[in-house]
Amino acid sequence: MNKYDVIIIGAGPAGLSAAVYARRAGLDVLVIESEVYGGKLSKTYEIENYPGIRKIQGLELAQQLTDHAKDLGAELITGEVKEIVCSDDSKAVILKNGNEYEAPYVIVATGTKERMLDVPHAEEYTGRGISYCAVCDGFFYRNRKVAVIGGGNSALEESLYLASLAEKVTIIIRRDVFRAEAGLVGRIRNNDRIDVIVKHLPDSLRIEDGKITGLVIKDTESGELETIECDGIFPYIGADPCTEFLDSSLLDENGYIIVNEDMSTNIDGIYAAGDCTRKRLRQVVTACSDGAIAASSIAGRMK
Repeated sequence: MNKYDVIIIGAGPAGLSAAVYARRAGLDVLVIESEVYGGKLSKTYEIENYPGIRKIQGLELAQQLTDHAKDLGAELITGEVKEIVCSDDSKAVILKNGNEYEAPYVIVATGTKERMLDVPHAEEYTGRGISYCAVCDGFFYRNRKVAVIGGGNSALEESLYLASLAEKVTIIIRRDVFRAEAGLVGRIRNNDRIDVIVKHLPDSLRIEDGKITGLVIKDTESGELETIECDGIFPYIGADPCTEFLDSSLLDENGYIIVNEDMSTNIDGIYAAGDCTRKRLRQVVTACSDGAIAASSIAGRMK
């Protein structure tokens, strides 16, 4: 079994920051990522609230973080974790492909996954008119009409990106106010290509000849239905933590990992960082902070 000082599960901002700090402390580090190095950063068009960097494409920041960890000597591999088996002084991280890795310390930085649109035929049309990544699929809707569902930062950031490509973007939110930062809201309000419909929820898809041609929405007060013409739908309706492989004793009622100030959990040797933890603010800068704290806490114990 391959042995390390610390195994980091997840290569988003939290995991990669943890890798940087752990390597700078002289620890042998393995980072395991199930999808794309950089995490959700790789699917984000622009980052404008990372201190010291006025504006940067998410993919570029993801690459810089990844390169930083690699240049310092962290080992990065792709794989999906099945379980963590704990013994007195070690943790065995077992992947679904059967590979096993061992370390006295583990940092879980698995982030969250997007909630799926809950209307009939949504799963069937994912990738065929429904997309959860504007950066990935926005090009296919150049000069066409799209709908974005959600009123948080992610929804508004991706709406602005889509507005640079699409003929028209219609944002649908269930309340009468956004949950996003004021600066983003102002940019949305001032963009001629973006319309906003408040107090409505998605009800069903309008499908013609096997293609999405519209989204039927329901008024949250009257219950009346109306149809928004669109060729593509981009839901940004929240996310759930990727923690299904963990012992339930680590989690709160919503599946988020409960951590202490040093990012430790109630199982000795297991730490957590980033969006998968129970916290108030989920941003790139706080994820990086969590990762740094977790790695530094472990390094302090190994001296």
